[in-house]
Amino acid sequence: MASHNNLKESLLQRSLGHEHHQKDVVKRRYRRVKSAPLCDLKIPGEANGTVTGTSTGAGTCAQSSQSLFGSLHPSSKKVAALLSIYLGIGAICFYAVRHQISGIKTNGIVDAFYFCIVTMTTVGYGDLVPQSVLAKLLACAFVFSGMALVGMILSKGADYLVEKQEALVVRALNMRKKLGPSDIMKKIKTNKTRYKCIFVLVLLLILTISGTVFLTLVEKLDPVDAFYCVCVTITTLGYGDHSFSTEGGRVFAVVWILTSTICLGQFFFYVAELNTENRQRALVKCVLTRPVTNLDLEAADMDDDGTVDAAEFVLYKLKEMGKITQEDIALILEEFEELDVDQSGTLSLADITLAQSSPQPNQPTSERERH
Repeated sequence: MASHNNLKESLLQRSLGHEHHQKDVVKRRYRRVKSAPLCDLKIPGEANGTVTGTSTGAGTCAQSSQSLFGSLHPSSKKVAALLSIYLGIGAICFYAVRHQISGIKTNGIVDAFYFCIVTMTTVGYGDLVPQSVLAKLLACAFVFSGMALVGMILSKGADYLVEKQEALVVRALNMRKKLGPSDIMKKIKTNKTRYKCIFVLVLLLILTISGTVFLTLVEKLDPVDAFYCVCVTITTLGYGDHSFSTEGGRVFAVVWILTSTICLGQFFFYVAELNTENRQRALVKCVLTRPVTNLDLEAADMDDDGTVDAAEFVLYKLKEMGKITQEDIALILEEFEELDVDQSGTLSLADITLAQSSPQPNQPTSERERH
């Protein structure tokens, strides 16, 4: 009898241990979800005018996605090339009509570059003013194209510069800690926007101080007037009572005005982005710390079987955090049903192979016949 009881206890413990093991496997499975490589996407009308949705490998996927997003957000080299072309053409045009522009003049070439930058950044001091119809039309054309180019620089060029310096910012903020490359990358990923905001703020302070000192020493302005001129310039107010009037000052202004105005715009963008991220984190914290109620379980029970599994609970919490919507889930489930060829409720390699070999609904009839 005793041996029979021991056997029952042993089997019971083994069964409980097996159930705990299964639960641990499920938990680990959901915690170790991997991200798939970006798929190969082609815009309709490009690449021989066809739309393809399959990839030949992860390398192809990454390369294709980079080319796609590269077309949406110009690379730093492209932005630099466009800026060079803009300044080159602008300087030539404004140099050609220099006699049709009135105001304080120094060197013809320097004034042309200076007027081009002042127009592009919409500072508009008023120390150089177009007088003829041709000069005014050129100014109108270059102010709009210049604003578009500034937008490109803000979206890509400044980001590239900031990201290259993020590691230095992390090291500076953690000087007393010994951080390895992996620790630095982890901190950058966690507080990316915060470090960008700090770096741009430091760069903006350096530009403000350097501009104030330069105007004081070279343009012979009072320190207060110099600081006032800097503030008026980087905010693109351009009242015009103080400006760069010497040849050396305008050479400095060509670089300084462009850098400082873009830096200020980027700083405010990062501040807004940081505020949005903080609000999102506060929402996530609120969702994760709020006690789960019966109403939550009812809402999370997607298949109405009276229980909530890990997948349903994760989806419910993600919806509460605002990271996904019911429409997103519906679209994903629709894709799942299309891929689940054998209607087994699970996806296998056979399902994927059959789904890819079968004709797509949006394909022309001729293409379906080829398949």
